[in-house]
Amino acid sequence: MDSVGKRLNKFLADSGYCSRREADRLIEEGRVTVDGRTGVLGDKILPGMTVKVNGKALTGQGEKVYLLLNKPAGIVCTADSREPMNVVDYLDYPVRVYPVGRLDKDSEGLLLMTSDGDIVNRLLRAAGGHEKEYEVMVDRAVTPDFLEKMAAGVPILDTVTLPCKIRRTGEKSFNIILVQGLNRQIRRMCEALGYRVTYLRRIRIMNLRLGKMQPGQWRELTSGELETLLRSLTGER
Repeated sequence: MDSVGKRLNKFLADSGYCSRREADRLIEEGRVTVDGRTGVLGDKILPGMTVKVNGKALTGQGEKVYLLLNKPAGIVCTADSREPMNVVDYLDYPVRVYPVGRLDKDSEGLLLMTSDGDIVNRLLRAAGGHEKEYEVMVDRAVTPDFLEKMAAGVPILDTVTLPCKIRRTGEKSFNIILVQGLNRQIRRMCEALGYRVTYLRRIRIMNLRLGKMQPGQWRELTSGELETLLRSLTGER
């Protein structure tokens, strides 16, 4: 920690208790104290200070957690406790973790969850090129024309999707690799071409793979997976 201290909201986020945005809300609601007084947004935390949220002391030294979850259909990728099916409460992990990116409620598959706010920001700010792979089933036969149009780009949401990799895996199924994450992108692309998605599962995010995890199962990233992920985000090769 530098000589001027760490901002209170960053201290809360780094502790693994919450995101920086939620930290701002907790501070504004007067639920955070610093050495016994109500904290304010401009507070700087120095070594030896005691920070409490709802009366519970935080160390600010929380170990960063990186988890892979096979999100079941019906679970919502949000930390908002007002959503009864939010993924944070569903996972109920002892350290506060947050979903990285989104996977729509009706879909299942790989979801990265972490207490590391820095990696969340780096992933979400990324300009593109980070692959995400999906298995998809639709309600009609997958034709060469459909595959060609999906690969070239489909007009949705006032834009045209970037070219992608796609291959037929069955009469009504295909595998697709995207490098962008528009809202309900695959479903919207299929709808624009007259198809309806009946099943969608994400099986890979960059170097992270779903493997044999069943819906609802989770595991920690291996040291190798984490090293590769962090290296890719820093542009190293």
